[in-house]
Amino acid sequence: MSRPRSARPASGGGGRAGARPGVFVQTPQSDIYVALLGIALGAMILGCLLLVLILNQYGFSVKVSALSPGSAPATALASNTDTVNFLTVHL
Repeated sequence: MSRPRSARPASGGGGRAGARPGVFVQTPQSDIYVALLGIALGAMILGCLLLVLILNQYGFSVKVSALSPGSAPATALASNTDTVNFLTVHL
């Protein structure tokens, strides 16, 4: 279907008695990019729902308890000897 571009009456008497006045333009058609936008929107909504389900398992409380606030990450890694040997660079 097409719709009128303007609602002005047609000039001249060449039109039919019951015809709608105006210039008719073709409506734009959806292409593959519109479908990709829909897929991306669906993926974002699904991701948000899954994130809410995962956070619901923890009661929506996200706290980092692995390191105390005053300790540096290097001192926490130094307690594990495997990690120290892995992080050491030999020249």
